[in-house]
Amino acid sequence: MEVNNWHKELTYDEWVPVTVSGARPGPRYKHAAAVVDEKLYIAGGSRNGRHLSDVQVFDLRNLTWSSLKLKANVEKEDGDSSQEILPATSGHSMIRWGEKLLLLGGSSRDSSAELTVRYIDIETSQFGVIKTSGNVPVARVGHSATLVGSRVILFGGEDMSRKLLNDVHVLDLESMNWEMIETSQTPPAPRYDHAASIQGQRYLLIFGGCSHSVFFNDLHLLDMQTMEWSQPQTQGNLVSPRAGHAGVTIDESWYIVGGGDNKSGCPETLVLDMSKLVWSVLTVVKQKDPLSSEGLSVCSATVDGEKYLLAFGGYNGRYSNEVFVMRPKEKDIVRPKIFQSPAAAAAAASVTSAYALSKSEKLDFMQLDDMNSNSHVNGHSKDDVTDKFEAIKEEKRILELSIAEVRAENSKIGGEIEELNNTHAELSKELQSVQGQLVAERSRCFNLEAKIAELQKLLESMQSVEEEVQALREKNSALDQEMELAATAQRQSSGGVWRWFGGSEK
Repeated sequence: MEVNNWHKELTYDEWVPVTVSGARPGPRYKHAAAVVDEKLYIAGGSRNGRHLSDVQVFDLRNLTWSSLKLKANVEKEDGDSSQEILPATSGHSMIRWGEKLLLLGGSSRDSSAELTVRYIDIETSQFGVIKTSGNVPVARVGHSATLVGSRVILFGGEDMSRKLLNDVHVLDLESMNWEMIETSQTPPAPRYDHAASIQGQRYLLIFGGCSHSVFFNDLHLLDMQTMEWSQPQTQGNLVSPRAGHAGVTIDESWYIVGGGDNKSGCPETLVLDMSKLVWSVLTVVKQKDPLSSEGLSVCSATVDGEKYLLAFGGYNGRYSNEVFVMRPKEKDIVRPKIFQSPAAAAAAASVTSAYALSKSEKLDFMQLDDMNSNSHVNGHSKDDVTDKFEAIKEEKRILELSIAEVRAENSKIGGEIEELNNTHAELSKELQSVQGQLVAERSRCFNLEAKIAELQKLLESMQSVEEEVQALREKNSALDQEMELAATAQRQSSGGVWRWFGGSEK
């Protein structure tokens, strides 16, 4: 792989390990990563239970690693001086804001009760802590921090007492003021090590993550205008539950890499078409590949005007310090339809266009009255104006046809809904009939049970009568025996007397 043009030789939609010149940083996971000006910055992380405090930089041009030596911010606030180096931190988030990298939260020895925001100035290599105000969230790890304009949306994570969170906070980067957001509808279950992204600068997407015993594969949306949570239906491939995965967005595609469930890693790279909410599997690596790891990082970088994916680190039985790159194939950008059916989207587009066109036609008609009095208007002949008018009329005709089609489809859907309602009514009647039969059967069962109880009592009384009869039989049998013995004895006694009278004995 030629160093200068290495990125142009890549195959689309396949992960390739980068051949690095010189030394590599130490293997790690649960670090934070960001790309600035064709350089990948890696901060902190964890290895073998020990947190790391270094900042490493990977140059995408010459494919070499270097260590960023941080300097203390010489300014002092409230008598406290900034630390000279980044504290050993793991489970934090990092975003780019201008020429600074902002590090939010994470676990470190000097963790306070409130979430700490640190910064690294790329130009001066200065490091310090940013003082924030407002409703500062509690300190946490495994959260997500998503940049939307000049705001950071913080969601979920796990606090220092291992309590799971699903709260939403917003940090205004211009005022450095925190605000806790009150949301409505059903929020995602409390979780950490999930992935988050923004669609259309309006919808916050949350995917996966875990609690202390459950791994998730659900997708949740937060409308940042109404602050309402929803859990939309997705299409495409089924995705397995995972946590510790990494995600990055390019246009309307959200790439999800790695993750696992503490038993095995997830080898597939997923892509969510955020405009259609369709999951697909882009590529699959081997089960023990570093890309099938928990706690890895994924970023996007632009080199020579083309976007690439960069993955680093992770743990799946061993810690990784390899860099992988993917050249994603450009996808067609379509209009977001997160809360629209195809019919509703077409109707909305058609009605909007027709409304706009009707307004423009009114204006054009007024202008044409003036144009007709002159052979040329603003350098355009009557023929040009007529052609434009005819083109507008044709567009109007096409839009009217589209509206008619949408109305026909809506009418068809209305008929289907009416048919379903009728079916539902019939089923309800059948259900009521069955329920009535069940009530009658229950009543009959109760009567049978009562009769059975009476029969059981009768059987019990009959058993006692049989016992009395048996006892009487036994007594009768004993009396018969006694009477037979008495008769026998009497016969014997009578025979002796007659013999005496007959002179048989002297």
